[in-house]
Amino acid sequence: MFNVKRGDEVPASLAARRSYKDEDVVKALERAFHKKCYLCETKEPQDINVEHFVAHQNNDDLKYDWSNLYFSCGRCNNIKLQYFNNLLDCCAPNQDVFREIKLLPPRTPGARKLVVERQSEDARSVETEQLLEKIYNSDHTVNKAVTGSYLRKKINTQFALFHKWLNVYYAEDALEAEREDALERIQVLMSDQSQYSAFIKWCILDDEDLNELLGPLIN
Repeated sequence: MFNVKRGDEVPASLAARRSYKDEDVVKALERAFHKKCYLCETKEPQDINVEHFVAHQNNDDLKYDWSNLYFSCGRCNNIKLQYFNNLLDCCAPNQDVFREIKLLPPRTPGARKLVVERQSEDARSVETEQLLEKIYNSDHTVNKAVTGSYLRKKINTQFALFHKWLNVYYAEDALEAEREDALERIQVLMSDQSQYSAFIKWCILDDEDLNELLGPLIN
């Protein structure tokens, strides 16, 4: 997961309580969330949903509350539904959602599981771990098994890209300029603008050398 700075300006169609999914709302959420689903971190998902962080259950105050709307893919929204209402809040300025849940990428494209591990016993962390476990690893329906496998393959592809630049950095015959270039490219992959950045950042924290160099840049 990644932290988000949401703008204070409420989109016009939302302020008028006309719609919570008009173009101006979607565009504002796209900008704030870097076009990424706030749960699985897939960038520019094919199926975009405006998700209610706390299920509105026909409560108009929750339905049209700008601070209750999140940018999500259809798959994650369909798994979350109205069942998870006490999650870690990526928009809360005092909450480091990245460090609350450890995420490690699948080691192979066909891996059945990836690591989802809460870092505290806080109730929000427990519920967020349960939801992310279902998003990344659950095969409770045929459709979820197929799309979950596809999601893990995409994360592994990003991990392979990270590994490519890692190998350049650690190569015995690498020139200093090549190492600097590799580090810059790794910084791009760990930025909030890149998809699956939480997986890359946890790999960096687990690496003795990279943690010393890039760990201080992880917010």
